[in-house]
Formats: sequence, structure tokens, C-alpha cells
Amino acid sequence: MKKVNILSLFFVAAMAALPVQAAELKIGVVNAGAVLEQSPQKSQALARLEKEFSTRSTAIKNKQKSVLSKRDKLAKDGAILGADERKAKERSLLSEQRDLKRLQDEYSEDLSIRRNEELRKLEKQIAQTIVDLAKEESYDLVVYQGVIFASDKVDMTSKVLELLKEKSK
Repeated sequence: MKKVNILSLFFVAAMAALPVQAAELKIGVVNAGAVLEQSPQKSQALARLEKEFSTRSTAIKNKQKSVLSKRDKLAKDGAILGADERKAKERSLLSEQRDLKRLQDEYSEDLSIRRNEELRKLEKQIAQTIVDLAKEESYDLVVYQGVIFASDKVDMTSKVLELLKEKSK
């Protein structure tokens, strides 16, 4: 408990001294949400994912249509089929529905994994762009995530977006 109090006092003392030094510091803020949303790299990543998963998506849609068609046919013809034939078709339909569910689950899981991989790559690229800009323009402190408010004077978001657009070309 004493360590927490000592650390708290040290932090308060450091914050009290900050206004004296703040005039000398160059501070920048980057809006993480805006950069992630507006970067051209995000659109490129989404296009890559769409291309990568399009064949599987089409296969799942075709399988859904097939299952629905067989279910409708069974509902329509079920009354005139013999008991053994109806049971065989019901088992076959149930098996296809399970296969479809498994395919959909695998697709969702794989897509989620790939989306997270692409997001991590994008976040690394954004972080590196921010660091490069901060070094180039001699910033002492750049805050990227967890900012509630920042004045336009310290906001670097537009500069970061410009650099990301240049990198995407």
C-alpha cells in the first residue's frame, strides 16, 4: 500500500512539473479510429479477403440452395413416397444440412482469423508510419489510442492518412 502511495505522490509531483516543461515538448495525437477507417490499406485488405474467400462463399451459397431445394422437394413429395424412401431422403437431407453447417462454421472461423491477421498487419503499418512521421517532424510524444480530446494544433491524423495513401500507391 505504501508503494502505491509513494508512486501516486511521484506521479502527482511529475505532473505538477509538466506545465513548466510542456512549452518545450512537441506533442501529437492520432485518431486511431479515423486512421483505421479511412486508410486505403483497409480497403485493399478487404478486397484481398473478398477475393480469397469468394469461391468458398459461392460454394456455400450453392450448397444452401441445394439443401433448400431438397427440403422443399421432400416436403412436397413426402406424402407420396414410401416410408423407407422418405426416411432415406430425410437422412440424406439431414446429413447435407450438417455438412452445410460445418462448412459455414469453418468459413466463418477462417474468415475471422484472416481478418484479424490483416488487421494486425494494418495496425503495424500504421504504427510504423506514425513513428516515421514523429521522427521526421521531431515530435517528443505521440498519443495514438485512448485519446478523449485533442485540439487541431496537435492532431496528426491527416498527415498519417496522407502518408498511408502515398504508401498504398
